[in-house]
Amino acid sequence: MASGGLQLLGFVMAFLGWIGIIISTAMPQWKMASYAGDNIVTAQALYEGLWMSCAMQSTGQIQCKVYDSLLKLEGNLQATRALMVASILLGLVGIFVAVTGMKCMKCMEDDQVKKMRMAVFGGVIFIISGLAALVATSWYGNRVARAFYDPFTPVNTRFEFGSALFIGWAASSLAILGGSFLCCSCPRRETSYPPTRGYPKNASSTGKDYV
Repeated sequence: MASGGLQLLGFVMAFLGWIGIIISTAMPQWKMASYAGDNIVTAQALYEGLWMSCAMQSTGQIQCKVYDSLLKLEGNLQATRALMVASILLGLVGIFVAVTGMKCMKCMEDDQVKKMRMAVFGGVIFIISGLAALVATSWYGNRVARAFYDPFTPVNTRFEFGSALFIGWAASSLAILGGSFLCCSCPRRETSYPPTRGYPKNASSTGKDYV
């Protein structure tokens, strides 16, 4: 029962992490304009994401513009997009694989060994999905930080971490942790040793020899 509860907990955590990765990918707040230092505070907030850039007015109205051309984007942004999309697709595959191997499901009940392997395989896929999202968000955040501290970057074009990055970091950590729980939820099979053969007992001698 304990392994079944750990398996269910791991699946729920990994699934919530996958949902968070989707939300982070779709959000435009990957980086936001910084008003630190000598930067003048304007009446609008500027955001940039993987797919669009947005400006929020002081009245609360948000105007977004989708990037015009894929070929004109920076290579780093394209790589971040690819990693996040790959993470989402891997998470989707991991959901189907892990559900098949869940103990509460009736699939593959006749072969518990394969069922256990499917759960472990689903956990591995979730871990890879979380790592892909973690690499993408960390890489993007590192570029934002380096541009912020670069003295050659104009003050009015400096950006800080957006809320989508924090959601992506939390979601990728959930996916990795949930996948690890799925991998550890299966009980270890005890090593079976072949039964020891008893040695035949010597026939008790009667003390008499027959000719």
